[in-house]
Amino acid sequence: MSIQAILDRKGRGVITINRSATLKDAAEQMVKNGIAALIVTSGDVIAGITSEREIVRAIANHGERALAMPVMEALAPGIFRIAPQDSLKQAMNLMTRHRVRHLPVVADGKLVGIVSIGDIIKRRVDDLEMESNVLRDVYIAAR
Repeated sequence: MSIQAILDRKGRGVITINRSATLKDAAEQMVKNGIAALIVTSGDVIAGITSEREIVRAIANHGERALAMPVMEALAPGIFRIAPQDSLKQAMNLMTRHRVRHLPVVADGKLVGIVSIGDIIKRRVDDLEMESNVLRDVYIAAR
C-alpha cells in the first residue's frame, strides 16, 4: 500500500504557514482547521513543520511571550519527507526512527500532501480488517 492511497482517501489539501508568522497565528490556524501540525514555508520551500507539541514546548520554555515568536523558532527537529509512491511501511519506519508524527508528501519537488501517524494507522487497520474478512470468508467457504 502506498502513501498515494492515503492521499486519495483524505485529499491533498495542506495548510501551510509562512516562516515569519507567530506561534499564536499557527495555533489559531490549527484550531480553525482542526489539525495538529502546519507545514512552515518560505516561498515555495518547506522550511519545516510546527505542531501543537512545539507550541507547548515554546510556552513552557518562554512563557506567554512565546506566542509572539515566529514559527521558525519552534520547528520540529529535522525535515523528513515522503513521496506518494512510498509504502506505508517506509513511512512508519521513518516516523518511528525519527519520532515524528507528520510527514510532508513531496512529488517532483512540490508539496502535494501531508500524512500523520493517525492516517497511517487508520489505513493499516482498514487493510487488516479487510484481510481478516477475506480470510474468514475463505474459511467459511472451505468448510
